[in-house]
Amino acid sequence: MANESTEEALAVTDADAQHTRRQFLRNGVTAVTGVLASSAGLSAAAAQSGTTAKEGAAAADSALTIPSWTKQPGALVGSRPYGKPSEFESGVIRHLRKTDKQYFSSSTRSPLQELDGIITPNGLFYERHHNGIPDINPAEHRLVVHGLVNNALSFTLNDIRRFPSHSQIYFLECSGNPGYAVYGKTAAEVNGLVSCAEWTGVPLKTVLNEAGVKPEAKWVIAEGADGAGMTRSIPLEKCLDDAMLVYSQNGERLRPEQGYPLRLLLPGYEGNMSIKWLRRLQVADQPVHSREETSKYTDILPDGKAREFTFVMEAKSIITSPSGGQQIDGKGFHEIRGIAWSGKGRITKVEISVDEGKTWQPARLQTPVLSKALTRFLFPWEWNGEPVVIQSRATDESGYTQPTLESLVEVRGVNNTYHNNAITPWRIASDGKVTHARA
Repeated sequence: MANESTEEALAVTDADAQHTRRQFLRNGVTAVTGVLASSAGLSAAAAQSGTTAKEGAAAADSALTIPSWTKQPGALVGSRPYGKPSEFESGVIRHLRKTDKQYFSSSTRSPLQELDGIITPNGLFYERHHNGIPDINPAEHRLVVHGLVNNALSFTLNDIRRFPSHSQIYFLECSGNPGYAVYGKTAAEVNGLVSCAEWTGVPLKTVLNEAGVKPEAKWVIAEGADGAGMTRSIPLEKCLDDAMLVYSQNGERLRPEQGYPLRLLLPGYEGNMSIKWLRRLQVADQPVHSREETSKYTDILPDGKAREFTFVMEAKSIITSPSGGQQIDGKGFHEIRGIAWSGKGRITKVEISVDEGKTWQPARLQTPVLSKALTRFLFPWEWNGEPVVIQSRATDESGYTQPTLESLVEVRGVNNTYHNNAITPWRIASDGKVTHARA
């Protein structure tokens, strides 16, 4: 059934693409013409009347004047041995929320509202640390596999890289993204603890098979080499499924803040379980109940009990444009854009509401639509200039649909910090200013 749902969703995606293009050509060309005319110092009406041809020609001549940067040689080849963004994009950086500063800068957030596509650049990939970033010499680093195995093994990085490699695109999300009762001003503040990359490494099952897992084994205890000694218990089934030992991200070696030289990656699971700076895998018959799975990363329910081992990050989406902190330039045609993801597999549907959740319309999913990866969605929209609340909701191949905050709180209460995948609403004022609707 999941495959059938995915195929149907992809079919709808293509149909929606055609609808989007037709609607844009029908409704958007006039608006775009107006924008172009405006940029030349003309109104759309004046441009259509033909009464300002001289002014239009003068504006065109001015726009075609050779700029100063074309009159001189550019930077020499090799002057930037490691490429960097343009200085005009210097404001596109990881975001540090005020509450993050209270915890000694333990996390920074991806600027979702500034990004396109599904791949997060390495320099903008979100961070979450529990005791800083260790400086590890890869030549001295070792990974030990022991416990309920036939052969305890110790691997160097070169040993790991000798195994057949595997690359896959997956998202990674902190379970505290965004927390509860947190209404950030921008998409980064609201949901910036999610990013997506192409990861390269070795399937974990390959290394476990090398060690030989004993029949009584049910869990794998992963430990990092950071100052926190970050430790999590992982079901053996996950380790033998899609788990990876990763040494490269987006084609280059891991950055120190992403676990250099070696990290664990558990696709679809909460980010803290993808242990960075991985040094030890102990195969066991029960979980270790570490600090990070008892006092931390458990979900406190209204009756005082706590949910433990809530690994999977459920379906979620957010509109990144227009979103908080942005300004819509006039009424008329606009494209609503955003991202959706689910730890249960592929996104099959994203719906958009432009009337505060009263009605919903399907958005177009931009290919590729991958399992446990960010998926881009697009929706053509005519804004009439009146105040409005826009929002998105995602459905994954399991049939699960992203909930409202009210329905989530009704079940889980407000004492919980983790696994808030509620719908994010943005309010657009008549002047085009966009803010969080719950702020």
